[in-house]
Amino acid sequence: MKLYWRLLKFLKPHMRYYIAALVFGMLFAAMSGASITMVVPFTKIIFEQDVDQDTYNDRPIEYSKLVELDKETFIRVIGGKTKTERLGRFCIALIALFLIKNIFLYCWSFLIVRVEQGVVRDLRDTLFGHYHKLPLEYFHGRRAGELISRITNDITLVRGAVANGLSDLVKNLFLTIIFAYLVLAAAWKLALIGILVMPPSIYLISILGKRIKISSTITQQKLASITSVLQETISGIRVVKAFAMENFEIKRFSTYTSDFFRTMVRLTRIGSLGIPLTEMLGVAAGVFILWFGGRQIIMGGGLTPDRFLLFLVAIFSLMQPIKVISRVNIDIQQGLAAAARIFEVLDTEPKIAESATPVRLTGFSDLVRFENVGFSYGQNGFFLDKINIELKKGQVMALAGPSGGGKSTIVDLIPRFYDPTSGSVLIDGHNLKDVEISSLRNLLGIVTQEVILFNDTVYNNIAYGRADIGKEAVERALEAAYAIDFVREMPEGVDTIIGDRGVKLSGGQRQRLAIARALLKDPPILIFDEATSALDSESERLITHAISNLLSGRTVVIIAHRLSTIRRADIIHVVENGRIVQSGDHNDLLGEGGLYKKLHDLQFQDNGI
Repeated sequence: MKLYWRLLKFLKPHMRYYIAALVFGMLFAAMSGASITMVVPFTKIIFEQDVDQDTYNDRPIEYSKLVELDKETFIRVIGGKTKTERLGRFCIALIALFLIKNIFLYCWSFLIVRVEQGVVRDLRDTLFGHYHKLPLEYFHGRRAGELISRITNDITLVRGAVANGLSDLVKNLFLTIIFAYLVLAAAWKLALIGILVMPPSIYLISILGKRIKISSTITQQKLASITSVLQETISGIRVVKAFAMENFEIKRFSTYTSDFFRTMVRLTRIGSLGIPLTEMLGVAAGVFILWFGGRQIIMGGGLTPDRFLLFLVAIFSLMQPIKVISRVNIDIQQGLAAAARIFEVLDTEPKIAESATPVRLTGFSDLVRFENVGFSYGQNGFFLDKINIELKKGQVMALAGPSGGGKSTIVDLIPRFYDPTSGSVLIDGHNLKDVEISSLRNLLGIVTQEVILFNDTVYNNIAYGRADIGKEAVERALEAAYAIDFVREMPEGVDTIIGDRGVKLSGGQRQRLAIARALLKDPPILIFDEATSALDSESERLITHAISNLLSGRTVVIIAHRLSTIRRADIIHVVENGRIVQSGDHNDLLGEGGLYKKLHDLQFQDNGI
């Protein structure tokens, strides 16, 4: 129940619409009950002896007797002098009654969908927003498809537990109360027989609900696995085809879909038992009542035909809301299983927390300093140890060293993707933990080795969220990045869609667009993960020129994969096993020997540089 109450908090912003939906749902239930009671006046008008209206025309109409289904009152309200005329008026009244009932049903349906979709939207927005608050390490240990499944499949299931499920429950509970009242009012002795069916039905629904919740959790995990495999295969389709692994991936996907098929069949088998078993219990009781009540009428036991007919119509009408309540219970149990998975994410506290009174940075004026910085990903994870470096304004600093030595980890501490385990990182004398995160990252431009582009136009990829940027500014950035020529050759120029992750472009073209994006942002501090080693010579030449434009007049940190690109760096730090083992400029480090000279010689021994 604690989980369900927490889920219901998402109803709060939509409460006025939800209350209106409940009101219309209850009015619909009331009109449904009223429509059933019309069977009594109908039988009296058709089958009973006519009455002389002149005997009571001088008395006022007692409308309260309508509830008691009084024949005289119904006839006076309906009017008409003959049975035929009264039957016609009765039919018109019946049409009006059903029209009003269905108007209430329409209003309920419209409002509840508005609330339901509003809750789904709010949940998705909340979960998506929380994803952005979580640190990078949260995503490193999880499959993207699993996270996508939480925000798509799981939240879709929650919909049935919150707005629609709860409203259906209230509406059908109200219908159950009204029909049960009519059953008792028509023949309370027969109703007692029907009551005997309720305890086993409730027990059955409860048992099935628990099993459905367990099975639903497994089903959602299987569906998340399908989403993960699908996402991974589509993202890596080039590798799949390059290794001729199409059949392998098809079989892998088929294995997951078969698992989902089996769990879904099991879930449906359990869930489908509730309605037929509940209905059979009700029908068994109804048949017995039909036999018992029929005997009373035949033998003159005091039960009138019109009351018995009302009883039958009411008790069989009672089965429908009870069946719906059983189905709603299934929906709620599935929704709660999905909600548990959603709240598991929402309960994950962001490790990168902003200070209660953060310092807002408006610029960069002095230096970035690492003071005895240590960092570990976990007990067995990679670590940094006693990193002490300074990056002064206008300086180009390079990090070199073997792969896995800690270069990227050092750089990731500057935009606060991670926080140091020990020591501190400062910018202009402010500890990064005390700085407003958004203002810090606004000072940084990051060009990564893995270029991330979106399935959007060239313009939107370069401007990236800045609607105020004109096309002229974007084109200037493209020109400085040596990308303007190939962009102009595209079918729609800067308005050309480049495909998912820029799949329609070459590696060199993607890299130049990433540089253009950084140039347009014009950050005072640039972090550059140099990535030209896999490019052809022409692309490398153009990107080298683009990099020169990008680095000009800025404070720069370069992660060096090719030492030829960092010869002119003001300071080079050589990183190995989480420690800085050498520092100096290119010539000093070559003269000093050690790891830097070894790396240099390995790279350039074939061409004599």
